Amino acid sequence: MRFAGIDIGSRTIKLAVIENGELILSRKIVTSHDPLGTARELMADTVFDRITATGYGRHLIKGHLSCPVITEITAFVLGARFFSDSCGSILDIGGQDTKAISLDSRGDLCKFEMNDRCAAGTGRFLEVMATVLGFTLEEFSAAALSATRAEKINSMCTVFAESEVVSLISQGALRNEVALGIHKSIVSRSAGLLKRVAPTEKIFFAGGVALNDCVRILLENEMGRPVFVPPDPQIVGAIGAALSASEEE
Repeated sequence: MRFAGIDIGSRTIKLAVIENGELILSRKIVTSHDPLGTARELMADTVFDRITATGYGRHLIKGHLSCPVITEITAFVLGARFFSDSCGSILDIGGQDTKAISLDSRGDLCKFEMNDRCAAGTGRFLEVMATVLGFTLEEFSAAALSATRAEKINSMCTVFAESEVVSLISQGALRNEVALGIHKSIVSRSAGLLKRVAPTEKIFFAGGVALNDCVRILLENEMGRPVFVPPDPQIVGAIGAALSASEEE
């Protein structure tokens, strides 16, 4: 049987299909003004026997497909275990929120914390800051890694941080040093969450921000422990939902 998982996120929608315990298909698409229509587009011509939904829009899908739903926390625990059984904690930085999760010795959920009140320190925050500095996301990470010192960024509010960055540039600050300061502020915030819920053990890093090499390197330095990034960190939740669907047999 084929089991599918769909993760309706704030920035992207992800689909994963598992058969005989192996990932046989994964897709992702930018979430539009019509997430249900976008999800249907993503699932078009995909063959599966059962599907489970997770993410912000999971109840929207449930209402139209009559499928089970699971929380993002559960999905990420299952998805992380699919890629690695040696991680004791999970950090997910997505488009609009950050999750820190600790696992027990069996790989089951122990506790978690979320920063979901605003977009501070998330993928959306990075996108805005990169645009202000005139970088693509790829250039933004590389520029930060090239800096030998960091400009201090005091605000994590997207609106105030944008004004702060514009002010620094107008005062002659170097763009790469501002970029490093922004990355350091994101890592400091995320590390704070991790330290409260999972002060030890190897870190499984998921979500779109896990693609940012600068964030990963700074996180390893800040936490003093290894950070594992799966081949496609954006589909971890979708894989977890697909695994949940397979467990319902």
